[in-house]
Amino acid sequence: MTAPNLLDARASDPLIIAGKPYASRLLTGTGKFTGLEQTRLATEAAGAQIVTVAIRRSNIGQNPGEPNLLDVLPPDRYTILPNTAGCYTADDAVRTCRLARELLDGHNLVKLEVLGDQRTLFPDVVQTLAAAEILVRDGFEVMVYTSDDPLLAKRLEEIGCVAVMPLAAPIGSGLGIQNKWNLIEIVENAKVPIIVDAGVGTASDAAIAMELGCDGVLMNTAIAGAQDPVLMAHAMKLAVEAGRAAFKAGRIPRKRFASASSPVDGLIG
Repeated sequence: MTAPNLLDARASDPLIIAGKPYASRLLTGTGKFTGLEQTRLATEAAGAQIVTVAIRRSNIGQNPGEPNLLDVLPPDRYTILPNTAGCYTADDAVRTCRLARELLDGHNLVKLEVLGDQRTLFPDVVQTLAAAEILVRDGFEVMVYTSDDPLLAKRLEEIGCVAVMPLAAPIGSGLGIQNKWNLIEIVENAKVPIIVDAGVGTASDAAIAMELGCDGVLMNTAIAGAQDPVLMAHAMKLAVEAGRAAFKAGRIPRKRFASASSPVDGLIG
């Protein structure tokens, strides 16, 4: 049997966000790098097509004369995903999304996050729900950061969010998948893409998320905080692709005892 062509496999199995197909299932952040050049190199090594930008922390044109992120990650090559990082109320998050739409000429795809705690950066789910309802009514295509609560994830889908993004562990913690059973429950009951957001520390974490059936992984700190961010970005790209392939291939069932690769039944003598 001929080995599958990875490029063909990605193209025939796209991630669909708000009706648009993406070959890459790895979404990357743009913060915490040492500069714009490292941001560019790591994004290219990751093979990311969707890159998220913190509107309150990154210049995408609101500060003329300062280095502009869009000079190294142009919108004609990448889907820019403005996010509401740093917002602690629904009002602030909605205001930030409206500013992003203005700066990006009517761009409606946004990543909503409303934080409730400065130490853990856990989401404030009450404020998140309120902001999601307003943004969806306002015509935004909302990808939403949330806890790993299956009931909340379903509610956000019902509101009209185009993707639900449960945390695997606290933002920036690198702890990896802490509650895979909740993620499985979310995935199995979802009709929109489920993208793990926050907590990934290394390539194996990304692979596990994909093997559980998640549609994608978003990360920033795991890449930007690595000793070699560009090499780690490449490792994450491979891990996401491998995890997706393993999920589609179907793993063998877990058993208490091993069975021989070559059966002994029917041996001569």
